[in-house]
Amino acid sequence: MSYRVPRGTFDILPEEVKIWHWVEKQAQEICRRYQYQEIRTPMFEHTELFVRGVGDTTDIVEKEMYTFNDRGNRSLTLRPEGTAGVVRAFVEHKMYAGPLPTKLYYFGPMFRYERPQAGRYRQFHQFGIETFGSQDPAIDAEVIALGMQFLESLGLKGVKVEINTVATPEIRARYFDKLIEYFTPFKEELAKDAQNRLYRNPMRILDSKDPRTKEIAAGAPSILDFLDEECAGYFEKVKEYLDLLEIPYVVNDRLVRGLDYYTHTAFEFVADLSGAQASTVGGGGRYNGLVQEIGGPEMPGVGFGLGIDRIILALKEQKVDIPVQDQLDCYVVTIGDKAKLYSVKLLKTLREAGFVCERDYLDRKVKGQMKAADREKARFVAILGEEELEQGNINMKCLETGEQEQISLDAIVDYLSNKIQP
Repeated sequence: MSYRVPRGTFDILPEEVKIWHWVEKQAQEICRRYQYQEIRTPMFEHTELFVRGVGDTTDIVEKEMYTFNDRGNRSLTLRPEGTAGVVRAFVEHKMYAGPLPTKLYYFGPMFRYERPQAGRYRQFHQFGIETFGSQDPAIDAEVIALGMQFLESLGLKGVKVEINTVATPEIRARYFDKLIEYFTPFKEELAKDAQNRLYRNPMRILDSKDPRTKEIAAGAPSILDFLDEECAGYFEKVKEYLDLLEIPYVVNDRLVRGLDYYTHTAFEFVADLSGAQASTVGGGGRYNGLVQEIGGPEMPGVGFGLGIDRIILALKEQKVDIPVQDQLDCYVVTIGDKAKLYSVKLLKTLREAGFVCERDYLDRKVKGQMKAADREKARFVAILGEEELEQGNINMKCLETGEQEQISLDAIVDYLSNKIQP
């Protein structure tokens, strides 16, 4: 029997992992500049956390979660998104008692049972940030700015932000009534999931992917027409800060995101790509009631989640030159058993000095070892025979220039340090 990777998942092979490391390193550096600290939470949580936090009318909770009972008959769920787990950790460890705002970031796999397609997988990976403790619209703009700076640092072109306000629960309640009034005459024409949400959360209909439902939703009332002075003022302030930061954005009053915990600002990062599914590389928003919903004090929050899988897909489509360093500093070629034995100690010395080194482990002849050094793109080859070993010398060859010279074995670290610039 042959085994294959489960549908909707994929292996990340060594050459690809180098790209992932580079993307993650860029994210870590941007977070360092903005004073965000890394947090790591479990890959599964109690199911109720996601039902209460994400929302029981979302696609995620209704049909996409990987839920199971453990041996203690507790219902657990592989995390479908990152925010709920970070909020749970923030509350459980009373991080709200420390200095505010609290700024956190995370990496990790998420799990949703979706129809696999380009840029959409059942196991996908996110980079996310969360900020707790500030009601200032400037922090909304800062979160968006961090995401934009990260995406631009990777070399992605044509990235813009779509923004909207989903207001407050009170505003949404009045807006819900108007949406129900609008959609009810079209009820039988709506997709089944939209029909099910009509009286529970009609805003979710605006996010439908069904063609006929989208066509009907295009004529629905805009939430922007229902904002009170406070919500409208908050949204204007966010836009003012984005203008000040010179961040390109488009107001999209149909943007509701796929999670129920958002209040006020909602946004998505959109890249210039050919595939509609892959064009959105992530998004987020403000969630002022989520900390309290999960058992903490009244505490505002704002954050985003970006799909690393989608970002790498975008980098490849735009043919971005990714500076992956994989060059070997030195390949040790040996002639004879004594030289081979000594090379083990020599490699240890070179690696401890910080060099990337390798030697032959397949008993190849000198020609085969040289081919291996060339194949692995070694900068230098250190050729050690038994005669050189007895004399305490070693031959060093630069593969780029072909130049070769003999040096003392004791001088090899200094030699490579002078030749190879950090």
